[in-house]
Amino acid sequence: MKTKIITAIAAFGLSLAAHAASAETVRVGVAAEPYPPFTEPDAAGNWTGWEIDFMKAVCAEAKLDCVVTPVAWDGIIPALTSNKIDAIIGSMSITEERMKTIDFSDKYYNTPSVIATAKGSGITPDAAGLTDKIVGVQVSTIHQDYVTTHFGDVAAEIKEYQTQDEANQDLVAGRVDAIMADSLALDAFVKSDTCCEIVGAVEDDPAILGAGVGVGLRKGDDELRQKFNTAIAAIRENGTYAEFSKAYFDFDIYGK
Repeated sequence: MKTKIITAIAAFGLSLAAHAASAETVRVGVAAEPYPPFTEPDAAGNWTGWEIDFMKAVCAEAKLDCVVTPVAWDGIIPALTSNKIDAIIGSMSITEERMKTIDFSDKYYNTPSVIATAKGSGITPDAAGLTDKIVGVQVSTIHQDYVTTHFGDVAAEIKEYQTQDEANQDLVAGRVDAIMADSLALDAFVKSDTCCEIVGAVEDDPAILGAGVGVGLRKGDDELRQKFNTAIAAIRENGTYAEFSKAYFDFDIYGK
């Protein structure tokens, strides 16, 4: 009987240990669509990019077992609020509108939004330059909100795309006159294709463009948010952030 009790206690202890380990697993949602240089699958299907390196560093610092979970971008917030994922690390800007539905960690990078066009187009990144132009933008992004708000009354048409790559390719093909997106995403695009150029940053609108990019989290998940905040500050302080960023950028992506 004593042996059975000891065995039962041991089994129960193992069960608790397994439960504790599983409680540390965090399903991190990333956009299923490639978004270089931040996230994209390699030939073997493994996710790579600056945000994947950021995720690995911040999760290691926070002692979290983070699992990449691809989700279509326009469904990524519903996936979070319905408990299909536990966090979003996908270049999601911290905006007042999104904060009505989800919480965010402190920012982990901040870069401007820009307009790209065919080379020599003469288009400027403002309402005057985009009057009577066809502007392409990815759906469910701050850039879509910005284009609709600031250029909706002057543009000939606003074309919406499920992925940034689709918008990029329509610019290459001449089906749109301009596209708007994050400066680093479009910098990678124009460097890979000689057709196009970035013509400048749009005028800032903090209410739409937000205050940088943060980890998206469910409302009330304060313990996990604090773990991410502490880890973000730590990898900034100990040099890990700068070290993995060197492979992608020659400046501090953290921004102002």
